[in-house]
Amino acid sequence: MPPAAQIAGADPVVRGKVLVEANCSACHAVGPVGDSPLPKAPPFRVLGQRYPVANLQEAFAEGISTGHPQMPQVVLEAEQVKDLIAYLESVQTPAGTR
Repeated sequence: MPPAAQIAGADPVVRGKVLVEANCSACHAVGPVGDSPLPKAPPFRVLGQRYPVANLQEAFAEGISTGHPQMPQVVLEAEQVKDLIAYLESVQTPAGTR
């Protein structure tokens, strides 16, 4: 994944948004509303209902392999993981909402 950290002056949420829009939005709904283009791909705003978002940090750092052939293995650099987690935390919706 390209380093979003190169966005001058951007905070982690902004860098995380750039990262997910470039690498994840083809399958996942990455914003606070909308359906995922790939119906089996969970919208990012509800990931916190399945997994504590902060706990995903270790998984992203080690590399995520989902077993879904459509999803490539995800390996991120430490700064990208922080940016991704910051963005994910910013778009979470409460349980019971989609």
